[in-house]
Amino acid sequence: MLINIKFEEGKVKFINTNKLPNRIQIVETDDPDRIIEAIKNMEIRGAPAIGAATALCLALVVLYKKYENKQELIKLLSEYSKKLIDARPTAYNMYSSINKIMYVASKSDEKNIASAILNEALKICEKDIEANLKIAEFGNELINDGDKILTHCNTGALATVGVGTALGIIAKAAETKKIFVYVTETRPKLQGSRLTAWELEKYNIPYKIIPDSAAGYLMKLGEINKVIVGADRILLTGHVINKIGTFTIASIANLYKIPFYVASPVTTIDLENTIQNVKIEYRDPLEILKIKRYWIAPKKANALNLAFDVTDPELIEGIITDYGIINKPVQENIRKLVKHIKSAENPL
Repeated sequence: MLINIKFEEGKVKFINTNKLPNRIQIVETDDPDRIIEAIKNMEIRGAPAIGAATALCLALVVLYKKYENKQELIKLLSEYSKKLIDARPTAYNMYSSINKIMYVASKSDEKNIASAILNEALKICEKDIEANLKIAEFGNELINDGDKILTHCNTGALATVGVGTALGIIAKAAETKKIFVYVTETRPKLQGSRLTAWELEKYNIPYKIIPDSAAGYLMKLGEINKVIVGADRILLTGHVINKIGTFTIASIANLYKIPFYVASPVTTIDLENTIQNVKIEYRDPLEILKIKRYWIAPKKANALNLAFDVTDPELIEGIITDYGIINKPVQENIRKLVKHIKSAENPL
């Protein structure tokens, strides 16, 4: 199993996804500010991976930053939490991890607080892998032999601690079924062509990379049976916030009656916010105007670089979670699942 991020020998180790597919670079650090930089620059990306990295970042704060007492530590953790949110404000798993770490910090005594926070961070990483394995099992039931599946952005091990969400389902299905995958290149950071294609080659799953703008016509031609994507945040209303381009794909899939599925752990479900108060991240226009150091537009050109969009619940056939599949009507059934989980335990 490919592990994307882990804590080992007092350091956080992660794959710098900006170097792929040409080079595998493992970064090792005990500096929480380096983790924030990695999240901001998308060396670490994908909502579950960001959530795990956030927890480990706060663990590094406790282990290596100076503080005199618990009160100072709580203040320090709050400051680093704000830095993390400012780095990438949209993906919800970050907030989930911050809430869990801060809760443990508030409940722990001063003597055991460092070990308690580290243990919680490690638990968040372990639970991500467990959740993804369950998502793969549930999602596999929806895949038929011979399916041609479209996926957008990267939702594999490189977007999580390990296994992946949408791509984890695809990999699981490919163990026993003959499937084919269409991979959007995913402009502007090319997570599809750089990362998803790289992972599919590791799995020996047949695929073709397509321009983002080709997805609709392939659906019209009957070349796609299902669409499976990930999510960076899911609201209780059933709205899914994901990589820019997701809404367009969902809309065209709905037009041609192609099932559009979202795969995500329940830690991505935001119980509090609405569309109106979720901050959609705008990234540096240079990501559109350049590919690495090469200009692909006039140097004085303007660009709008929205990182995410919002897909409406009526466009979604189902949300595949680690607690089962949320079927249509998504808005009603997501609330039922959350209520069921809360009555049993509280992982959210």
